[in-house]
Amino acid sequence: MTAAPDPAPPPVIEFRGVALTYPGPPPVEALKECDLTVARGEFVAVVGPSGSGKSTFLNVAGLLDTPTRGRYLLDGIDTGALPDRSRTALRGRRIGFVFQSFHLLPHRTALENTALAMLYTSVPRAERLARAAEALARVGLSPRADATPGHLSGGERQRVAIARALAGRPSLLLCDEPTGNLDSENAASVLALLDELHAAGLTLLVITHDRDVAARAGRTLTIRDGLVHT
Repeated sequence: MTAAPDPAPPPVIEFRGVALTYPGPPPVEALKECDLTVARGEFVAVVGPSGSGKSTFLNVAGLLDTPTRGRYLLDGIDTGALPDRSRTALRGRRIGFVFQSFHLLPHRTALENTALAMLYTSVPRAERLARAAEALARVGLSPRADATPGHLSGGERQRVAIARALAGRPSLLLCDEPTGNLDSENAASVLALLDELHAAGLTLLVITHDRDVAARAGRTLTIRDGLVHT
C-alpha cells in the first residue's frame, strides 16, 4: 500500500479579508480589506508612495498591530484567536525584523547584539550565544563578532541586524527599507545577502522604495491609499 504524500505546508502569510481602521475622530482606514497569500520561500517586495499604508501593512504582517477585520494566519496559525502573550511569543519564534535604522546597542559586540533577539525567550544563554555565532557566520561576519557597532561599516551593521533577525530561526523575514541608510557598495552587499537567504529557502517580505531591491523579488505588491494591489 502506497503511503499518502505529506500534506503541503501552509502559506507563511494568509490574509483573509484583513483590514485595519484606526479609531477617530475621524476613523482612518489605514489598510483596506485584503486577501493575500505568501507561500513558503517567496521573495515579495512591497512598494508604494509615502503614506500609502506600507508601514501599516508591515505592522499587521509582523503581529505588531491587530487587524480590526478579517483573519490573519501565520504558518497556518490563526493569530486573531491568540491572547496577547501568545501572539508575542509567536512573533518572537516565527518572524525576524530588519529595519532601515540598525537599532544596535553601541556598547555591545556584534555577537551580543545578535543574541539580544532571544533575550526574552526560553532559550538558555549558552544556546543563545551559539545561535548568534551561527547567524553571524551565515551573514559572513564571524571575524567581526567581537567588534562594537562603532567599529563596523554601515553594511556590516546591517548584516549584524540581519543576523539578529535570523538568530531566532524565523520562517519569515520582514525588511523595512533595508538599504535605505547605505551607500551603493554596502547596499549591493546587503542585497546579495538577501538573495542568498532567499535561495536558501527563507521567506522574505521587503518594503522598499529602491527599484533594485524590488527587481530582485519574485513578486511585487503595490499599496496605494491603503489598498493592496497584488
